[in-house]
Amino acid sequence: MQVTAPAAPRTATPHDGFPYAGLPHTGLPRVDALLTESFRPADTEAPLSDHTVGSLLREVAAGRPDALALESVPDDGGVPRRWTYAELLAEAESVAGGLRQRVGLGARVALWAPNVPEWPIVAYAAALAGVTLVTLNPALRAGELTHALRTSGAEMLIHADVARGYDMAATVRAVTPGLPGLRHVVPLAAWESLRGAAPLPSREEIAAVPAQIQFTSGTTGDPKAVLLSHRSVVNVARLTFEGLGVHDGATVVSPLPMFHTAGCVISCLGPLWSGGVFTLLERFDPKVLFEVLRRSPGAVLTSVPTVLSALNDVARAADGAPARLSSVLTGAAPVRPQLITETEELFSTTVFNLYGQTELASVVTLTRPDDTAEDKTGTVGRPLPHVACKIVAPDTGRVRPLGVPGEICARGYQQLLAYYGDAEATARKVDADGWLHTGDIGSMDATGAVRIEGRLSDLIIRGGENIAPGPVESFLSTLPGVRDAVVVGVPDDRWGEIVAAVLLPAADRPEGPDVEECVALCRERLSPHKIPARWYLADGLPLTASGKIQKFRVRELIAEGVLPRLDAPRA
Repeated sequence: MQVTAPAAPRTATPHDGFPYAGLPHTGLPRVDALLTESFRPADTEAPLSDHTVGSLLREVAAGRPDALALESVPDDGGVPRRWTYAELLAEAESVAGGLRQRVGLGARVALWAPNVPEWPIVAYAAALAGVTLVTLNPALRAGELTHALRTSGAEMLIHADVARGYDMAATVRAVTPGLPGLRHVVPLAAWESLRGAAPLPSREEIAAVPAQIQFTSGTTGDPKAVLLSHRSVVNVARLTFEGLGVHDGATVVSPLPMFHTAGCVISCLGPLWSGGVFTLLERFDPKVLFEVLRRSPGAVLTSVPTVLSALNDVARAADGAPARLSSVLTGAAPVRPQLITETEELFSTTVFNLYGQTELASVVTLTRPDDTAEDKTGTVGRPLPHVACKIVAPDTGRVRPLGVPGEICARGYQQLLAYYGDAEATARKVDADGWLHTGDIGSMDATGAVRIEGRLSDLIIRGGENIAPGPVESFLSTLPGVRDAVVVGVPDDRWGEIVAAVLLPAADRPEGPDVEECVALCRERLSPHKIPARWYLADGLPLTASGKIQKFRVRELIAEGVLPRLDAPRA
């Protein structure tokens, strides 16, 4: 089934199958007039929805109780577990009652688990219970988990026992004694104990409570807790799927981690707006994903470039009928034009590129079905409705001329409520006029399409994972034989970027440290995606006049082959 082309604005009716019947349904047309500077005002023609996550689920379940809502595909690609909308709502309401027996309205409830089917159920339950869901990366080590739970002020933790061989239960036991504010800890293995029958709050009470806390690495220091509203996550999912032209009842397949907004906002909530199916892969395996797509013709795939690269490798070698998709959504890391073209050819589909960040509920700009091939491969599209976007000079804040790079800024309903518990960081992120400064460099053309040029910060994006170099550098500097360390991102065809470490040797070990020993120690303290993939040795580092490291020059030295490798180059 093909993606529908954008249509003129119209009013949806109950027969359309959309749960927001009565609200204008727009194909997100281009602006009527070409821009004269790099500022695109918000398109507010279509009103925003006032749904909460829970009220949206209830409305869809009332209209389509027997339609398939959720299926979860096991690691081995075996028989999925499935829930209809009525079953999903009933399960979520039961768990919501159990949450309210333990915590009050507005409490923070953390979920630390891989992609298991209980993940979206707990997310819906939190929304129905009027508590804020704190989403946690299952790869967090003890210190990282402690920071996240303490920063978010979580009163309750729901956790898996194990993920990819990592003993999560043991880590929970190790950290909980130092967290007196964490009053309830429940393993997913004790699922029945999560059920309850406590009264649930009203829609109005829930709307006043933040929907989620998502952690982002930021550019320096420890991860920050991004507070997002129901209004933001519900409408970003809606407007993204409208922009894609997703058909009624579509199946949305996602191998993305649920603790990211791409997983729990776009992939999970998007299908609600078309009364469709959310197919969750419990673990990303390109062969399993390919077979799921092959049995789901016309599906929508949400992805990151790393996923597409691996999936395309499988598709090229596959026998039998190809998988045909209605659309593919990708972003979170730089997307090579060749990857977009290749995916479209292999799956007879259209690839849509997006740009966003956690602080903006994950999507700011999106390519559209009527975009030119050049727009689809060379830009990240135009802003979604209800968000204004501009490109400014980082030093003066003045709007840049068209085509001139500057910092990307956005303003609208979808931006973070705050960095939870960090007013100073919030003020640095959002200026006095309400503009959120992304820290990314881009340019804008006359249609409002944005082209990503780079980043103000030194954030590394590896396969959609944001990695702040600072904490990694601090740890590497403590390793035996290391005097100092700098961490940068270097280009990689599969991951977009990978982590590279440049080490200054200690005086007593001029030959440099033992890399195998360094990697072993990193595995004890760092999440796997933060561990450097390449290791270099340097006698000194390029510095500015004020003594700051010139990271751009470090990357150049790596690219030029000036710095010797400490580890054996990998194929």
